[in-house]
Amino acid sequence: MKALRQLGFLKLSLRPPEVPLEEDHRVLALFRNRAELKKAYGDLQEETFRLKDLIKQQEGATQRVQEMLNTLEGRLGVADSAYPALVFYQLRRLWQTGRELVCAFVADLARQQEERERRAHLAQHNSQQFARRHSAEGELHAAQALQLEGRTQLESLEAERAALTRFWHYFKRRALERRIGAAQVALAGAEAAVAQAQARVDEIERESAAEFPGLALQARRSINLAAIACAEVLCLRLTQLKTPLVELARQAIGRREPGSDYGTPKDCVLLMGEIARAHRLIGEREGLAGEIRVRAERLKSVARYRGPKDTAPQVECLAPSEGDVLAVPAQGAAAARLPNVLAEDTWDLFRVLLR
Repeated sequence: MKALRQLGFLKLSLRPPEVPLEEDHRVLALFRNRAELKKAYGDLQEETFRLKDLIKQQEGATQRVQEMLNTLEGRLGVADSAYPALVFYQLRRLWQTGRELVCAFVADLARQQEERERRAHLAQHNSQQFARRHSAEGELHAAQALQLEGRTQLESLEAERAALTRFWHYFKRRALERRIGAAQVALAGAEAAVAQAQARVDEIERESAAEFPGLALQARRSINLAAIACAEVLCLRLTQLKTPLVELARQAIGRREPGSDYGTPKDCVLLMGEIARAHRLIGEREGLAGEIRVRAERLKSVARYRGPKDTAPQVECLAPSEGDVLAVPAQGAAAARLPNVLAEDTWDLFRVLLR
């Protein structure tokens, strides 16, 4: 055996070689990166499919718009269809102008009302805070007075005890010590009351105004009724033209392409003149506020709501009263009751503006 060892035979180990710890971490990191890359690749594929769908939708929309432009170009190229197309888009613009006027009126009214209610909310908060602070400062002053009184009494008792130095004053000193102990307890209570009152005053000083909750229910109802009254006034002004422009504009805004039911080119020219006059009529500001106020008061007296928290009145209760100008049917082939026209289109607008 000793000779064999001297031959220098190598000792072979049957155990597998140990993998360094760094290699294990590297393999785990590679698997983790591979999983993350697969997830990122899947997300990119989904995003690619989504963008391709959007491109297809946009291409379809672009194609539809191009077809509409081609159709419009064909209509404008022929006199018999060009004039009705001009009337159609001018009627749509008239309706949009009325909507813009109502929107601007409602936005301005809501802004003014919100400023008033915000100031009132802040004033109420300041008033309540002033009352609370006054009460807390009164409690603080009372506690400070008790603290000063207790400290004065304690100093007096301690001075009296310091003067009793003779041995025959022993029993008097014992009685004074009991009174001093009671005075110290009372002073500690007064100091705690002062600290508590001061903390309350500081807390009130640090309080900020509560967040403005928004327009009140009655204010939102009033603004909705004012918006409907504004639309009624605009319709009322258009009745001076003795033409069914409101109904024609409502029909035009509900279609995508112009029709050919506006008469001959001469009739279309006359109708375009009436539309120009209508723009001037609804754009006049003189007397608008008074007319809206009168119509709003009428609406307020007849408005009914489905629930106690609803802000939009029921359509059925807004029918004009007997003798109202808006209750008279318009004249012409497209005659229609103007209040019904008003209620159909402006209703969604009011609900969007103030919910």
